[in-house]
Amino acid sequence: ITMSRERSDSQGSLGPDDEVMPYSDDETDDELDPGSDEEGPPGGPQPEEIKSTESGWSVKANDRAFCNLPEFQKKYLLCLKKSKYAGNGIKTYKYNALTFIPLNLFEQFKRVANLYFLALLILQVSLLKTALCYILFQESKWMNIHVGDVVRLKKNGHIPADILLLSSSNPNSLCYVETAELDGETNLKFKMGLKVTDERLQEERQLAQFDVCEEPNNRLDKFTGTMCWRKDRFPLDLDNMMLRGCRIRNTDECHGLVIFAGADTKIMRNGGKTRFKRTKIDELMNYMVYSIFVILILVCAGLAIGNSFWYEEVGSRAWYLKDGKDQTASYRGFLSFWGYIIVLNTMVPISLYVSVEVIRLGQSKFINWDLQMYYQEKDTPAKARTTTLNEQLGQIEYVFSDKTGTLTQNIMAFKKCTIAGRTFGTNLSFRVDFSWNKYADSKFEYVDHSLVACIRSKKDKETLEFFKLLSLCHTVMVEQKEDELVYQAASPDEGALVTAARNFGFVFLSRTQDTITISEMDQEMTYEVLALLDFNSDRKRMSIILRFPDGRIRLYCKGADTVIYERLSPNSRHKEVTQTALDIFANQTLRTLCLCYKDISKQEFDAWAKKHKDASVAMGNREAALDRVYEQIENNLMMIGATAIEDKLQDGVPETIAKLAKADIKIWVLTGDKKETAENIGYSCELLTDDMQIHYGDDIKLNIRVSLSLSPQNEILYEKKKKRRRLRLKRLGRRPASATPQDSTQPIDDWEKESRQVDFVNMACECEAVICCRVTPKQKANVVSLVKKYKKAVTLSIGDGANDVNMIKTADIGVGISGQEGMQAVMSSDYAFAQFRYLERLLLVHGRWSYIRMCKFLRYFFFKNFAFTLVHFWYSFFNGFSAQVAYEDWFITLYNVMYSSLPVLLVGLLDQDVNDKLSRKFPKLYLPGQKGALFNYKNFFISLFHGIFTSLVVFFIPYGAFLQTMGQDGEAPSDYQSLAVVMASSLIFTVNLQISLETSYWTFVNCFAVLCSIAIYFGIMFDIHSAGIHVIFPSTFTFTGVAPNALRQPYLWLTIILTVGISLLPVIFIQFLCKTIWPSVGDNRNRKKYEEEEEEEKKKPAPFQRDRRSRRSAYAFSHSRGYADLIASGRSIRRRPAVARPDPRDSITEVPQASNI
Repeated sequence: ITMSRERSDSQGSLGPDDEVMPYSDDETDDELDPGSDEEGPPGGPQPEEIKSTESGWSVKANDRAFCNLPEFQKKYLLCLKKSKYAGNGIKTYKYNALTFIPLNLFEQFKRVANLYFLALLILQVSLLKTALCYILFQESKWMNIHVGDVVRLKKNGHIPADILLLSSSNPNSLCYVETAELDGETNLKFKMGLKVTDERLQEERQLAQFDVCEEPNNRLDKFTGTMCWRKDRFPLDLDNMMLRGCRIRNTDECHGLVIFAGADTKIMRNGGKTRFKRTKIDELMNYMVYSIFVILILVCAGLAIGNSFWYEEVGSRAWYLKDGKDQTASYRGFLSFWGYIIVLNTMVPISLYVSVEVIRLGQSKFINWDLQMYYQEKDTPAKARTTTLNEQLGQIEYVFSDKTGTLTQNIMAFKKCTIAGRTFGTNLSFRVDFSWNKYADSKFEYVDHSLVACIRSKKDKETLEFFKLLSLCHTVMVEQKEDELVYQAASPDEGALVTAARNFGFVFLSRTQDTITISEMDQEMTYEVLALLDFNSDRKRMSIILRFPDGRIRLYCKGADTVIYERLSPNSRHKEVTQTALDIFANQTLRTLCLCYKDISKQEFDAWAKKHKDASVAMGNREAALDRVYEQIENNLMMIGATAIEDKLQDGVPETIAKLAKADIKIWVLTGDKKETAENIGYSCELLTDDMQIHYGDDIKLNIRVSLSLSPQNEILYEKKKKRRRLRLKRLGRRPASATPQDSTQPIDDWEKESRQVDFVNMACECEAVICCRVTPKQKANVVSLVKKYKKAVTLSIGDGANDVNMIKTADIGVGISGQEGMQAVMSSDYAFAQFRYLERLLLVHGRWSYIRMCKFLRYFFFKNFAFTLVHFWYSFFNGFSAQVAYEDWFITLYNVMYSSLPVLLVGLLDQDVNDKLSRKFPKLYLPGQKGALFNYKNFFISLFHGIFTSLVVFFIPYGAFLQTMGQDGEAPSDYQSLAVVMASSLIFTVNLQISLETSYWTFVNCFAVLCSIAIYFGIMFDIHSAGIHVIFPSTFTFTGVAPNALRQPYLWLTIILTVGISLLPVIFIQFLCKTIWPSVGDNRNRKKYEEEEEEEKKKPAPFQRDRRSRRSAYAFSHSRGYADLIASGRSIRRRPAVARPDPRDSITEVPQASNI
């Protein structure tokens, strides 16, 4: 990037028209135009008045001080002000050095339990994990660019801001840009500088003041502004703007003026805000922690009251309990309350959250290491970019997908054609060898040798005419690059057709304003272009009128069958055969196009040319006038044939969508393409099937006059904008303009607006599949937000371009595909991989396993801690509610760390009810996660009551055994310390055998963990009960010799066995009943039922094949306007006259090209 810093004179400005501005949720009151209802100042420039205009977006070239004038300041904190012009530095990370600790602490304390633990171990683990993510993000040198700077961009460089093109090295300031990272389209688009800047900027150092344009907004398809230079005003539109996120192509260098920088750029306005995402289980655990707190307070309060009564009735009268303190029973009960808070705090242990983080980290690593999600062609593995959302992958209900680059490869391939009633492309064999053609594109593939043989024989004139038409009737631009022809087309479809003609021997070589040159079977021919009738969405066709070398005049036309058939001559042949071929192509979801021609006499053309000239200079409704003239010549056409192009899907897309649909996951496609294109892809990827009834938004009206289309989103944004503007005008003391007629269709109040939102979501969610067309990036995010808000559903968004970033950030789970559109979607995502088909494995395997493992882990963890902690509660009834613990202190310390943590941790990492193949084979196994059936309040209270039962057994059976017992030595081992050892041993056996019963997938590691936990318990217990360690630390280890003395008694071993048996017997009985009477979705009986259902589906007859004529027009509907105006103007061909001008290096300093991180 190169910047110059020269100063220019300031000129006047015009106020933007508020009606053309978008209605974005990102807009604030500071962005609203208080004068939007007023007309701009008449007459010429008024510099002094313009400076006082708040809302003006004035830019002066090479004058940074101008942007810092007081009138361009806005408040941002109390009385502090800053310039309303954003710098070009963009921060995509969540934290910086100053905000890292406070923001991370705030995020951690959204977990209620962390308020309980404060800054203990789990917080430290999370802080370290997040710090590693922060280091990865670096600010680039683009941050040094400011509004008003003139920059020089080099070929293949990224555009750092929204820039007004001033000049370029190409003829007439033509510049090609690739917008793949912006809108997903890989075909190049051209931008043009104004003629005045192209001619005069080269010889004058004084640059213009770019005067008022629209305020920064998120409209990628529109820009309105005015440039003032020497008291002249020049209108500007999107064709003059190069947007951030694009790349310079086929242009050595260009110069531009920065209009919007940083957060004001259109791509950032569509990016949305970075959101902190939490899983449903996290939210549920917060409420459960609240419940545990309430239970804890109630239990401690009850025990404290018990202590007060006990002391009043018993303790105060027992002389041996006198402690010499003059304290009332109530005060002693108050102290007992806090004592029990400490004793029973293990109901929510710190180790729970530590273990959850470890499990999530391990599950993320399994995703990263999955070789079945590794894309070898691009050496791209799957990447879990977060470790906090894994179990949410097992609860997805709605998937929102982009189309271009996500479902499709954005690559068009010429597959079949029909010529004069004969269809080619059906005789599949090995790949055709095009080595006979020196111009052939090595990447082109075709498998029907009969077509090549027909062309090379030169006997079939209609076949030759077919490919001659493809090589002549187009608006493709050609460039010679290292002895190779490089085509630049307005759409991938048109590029595919010209490339096909090239490989079959009809090579487009070059064009000028008035001629086009092709090679016809190695014979170079030049045709005079008399008229070029470009494509638009209303015409659905394009034509070219040529004068042949022998003087003949012929019109070639290609377009949608729906418009071509209406204009065919009655004498045209092959109409019925071509119609049949089109039906076949349509059923194969190919994009079709009809080709035809017409010979024109000189007298007919001269008469038409005069009308065409008059229409082309019409001052009003010029396009409509031209369309009427085009209609007069495009009639009585003769059919040649039709083409069939495949919009290549990514591998495995139909199968993935079918599997996700069986898992009751609803898939919505959100695309900026036109309806016909999106519908065609819907059929190709089997999102739409023949047995579905298709409803279009234009045809379905609700009783409140709202359609199923995206109009509710536009109305919502419109109402929000209008309300803000009314508030702003009221603050300025001005009255808002009266409502226009179109306002009658807008929501009247908030209630009606919300009812329209609900109606839209309810109707759309009733459908099996939804395709939203012509949506902006902001609208994509709005659709996701509405489903989240009104359906309370878990959503996933998947996309591959910068236009999908907002949608990815808004959904509960964001997935980025590292494709042809750059890495912006990946950098904003939670998970990333290279192909859409990997989504099936991510959800049905990793997501489902993660959810089941986490649920099983949490259920067991709550159980084992309730069983452990509530023993203290029962013991309180026998110790005067004195807050004395039932176990040895070291056992309490090591219970969750050493004795019971490893087996449940491995279950959370490795357990699986079925393997990955069965998980994908039976998608219905995914249903419990969507319903939240495996972990909810019901499961929580089951774990609570299970823990209560186990604690009762663990305490009262040993207690009963110790009431009347006699050891082998004649002594009664009925002391408190021996009771604690027996209870602890019984608990360790119970919880470790309980997790064994819960384990579905046994490995050596699981078996070792259970045995190792029990062995560690006995090893440590015998060590800390030994006389040697008591001698060293007499006050710390007080249970000297208890374990050896107690556990050598067979009676106590029988007590332990009885306690463990009674604890586990109900569990075994309930599991038996569940397996036999209430089998889960993963049990063998249900899997057999799913297999039977699949067999029945395979036996079903194929659905009735409906006529799908609308799908054949996909190419004509999707094709954007071509380069006809550019070609006709000659701006891309004529070289500008040489002008003596100073070396730009004299005033422009070169700096290294910065990357767009």
